[in-house]
Amino acid sequence: MQSLRQAVAVIVHNERTGQVACLHYANESWTKTPVWTIPGGKVEEGERLDEAAARELLEESGLVVPPQELRLVHTVQVRAGWDGKGPFLLSVFATTSWQGELTNTEPDKHLAVVWRDATDLPSPMFPTSHTALTAYLDGGRGFSTHGWDSDVDPRALVAR
Repeated sequence: MQSLRQAVAVIVHNERTGQVACLHYANESWTKTPVWTIPGGKVEEGERLDEAAARELLEESGLVVPPQELRLVHTVQVRAGWDGKGPFLLSVFATTSWQGELTNTEPDKHLAVVWRDATDLPSPMFPTSHTALTAYLDGGRGFSTHGWDSDVDPRALVAR
């Protein structure tokens, strides 16, 4: 039996300016072209989720947030990952305070690391990032799926 892989992401929300931190991911992923996402990555074996999120945030953006200050805001159950290695569970945290300056600390992976207006998110974006970010900003449900039949809008089924 395959164990469930864990991934984390962090929504860094500047409430004063209405912006969120976004990464323009250059490596091949769900698409063959660069896509936008939020800081995040894989959880190492034996690592706590909040600690992994704080580590990934620092590694990808240069921003520092103590793990205990991250708030879990969304979970995405993904049926098939971008890497072709099967399902994973994405835990998305949020923060409205941090230390440091937003920086492209991994230029080999990212074309840009920028603040974007939360009402004008960049596109195309990883579907999981877009779903979690949109739900967070709208105050919506804290759980979603990607790649499951239930992802289909029931209204679309009626229209067929």
